[in-house]
Amino acid sequence: MTWFESFVLGLVQGLTEFLPISSSAHLRLTAAFAGWHDPGAAFTAITQIGTEAAVIIYFRKDIARIIATWARSLVNRELRHDHDAQMGWLVIVGSLPIGVLGLTLKDAIEGPFRDLRLIATTLIVMGVVLGIADRLAARDETGGRHRAAKQRKELADLTVKDGLLYGVCQAMALIPGVSRSGATISGGLLMGYTRESAARYSFLLAIPAVLASGVFELKDAGDGHTAWGPTIFATVIAFVVGYAVIAWFMKFISNKSFMPFVVYRILLGIALFALVAAGVLAPDAGETAG
Repeated sequence: MTWFESFVLGLVQGLTEFLPISSSAHLRLTAAFAGWHDPGAAFTAITQIGTEAAVIIYFRKDIARIIATWARSLVNRELRHDHDAQMGWLVIVGSLPIGVLGLTLKDAIEGPFRDLRLIATTLIVMGVVLGIADRLAARDETGGRHRAAKQRKELADLTVKDGLLYGVCQAMALIPGVSRSGATISGGLLMGYTRESAARYSFLLAIPAVLASGVFELKDAGDGHTAWGPTIFATVIAFVVGYAVIAWFMKFISNKSFMPFVVYRILLGIALFALVAAGVLAPDAGETAG
């Protein structure tokens, strides 16, 4: 991997990690279109450490409060009913599905799951799911001619059951094209949570899973085309760009629809199917390029 490739891929990672369009799919597609090697699951996982560092800094006050209250609740029973202490446990519970499935499906994640036809399918299917979830949320928020607006749930209403369902949605993002934020936000909206609550928990839930995955993959950083220097450079780029995207996205979702992302996902999936069918791209494009 060259320094230019690492710069571009780091930029793509930072731009797409927090948007519901799948960063892993865009890293894979960028390499395929450019004729580069597929950066691989290890590169993706490590560069995600940069974007998760951006999450930690952006939500540092919330994270510090949750960790401190959760830790104190281990010895102080009175704090166990505190929302922050409960959030600590809910993040742990919600992280279990992706941890179990990530280890179980490791070979598939690094192989068959990176087929461009599967990525095109997940882009379209999850785009439709996000569109449905977005419409349901909009209907509740605005009501209608014969229906009053409906109050949606906040993070204070989060239960263990909902936390596990969020976790299952996050685990679906092990397949490139699904999108971690897209799956968890869609799941949250379908469970009746507000857009901001769904996004906030999605970002908090990703921290342990992504950091654990990145650390686990560090051992592969020096193998093949995933070299230390370019990988670290891409991770730094992803951090800087990712922080700016978080700040923009949290403002965007407060009063905007997800439909632009829905349309983009579906059009990209259709275009990808067309390119593979026309022979312009092979299903495994990039795996042997470079």
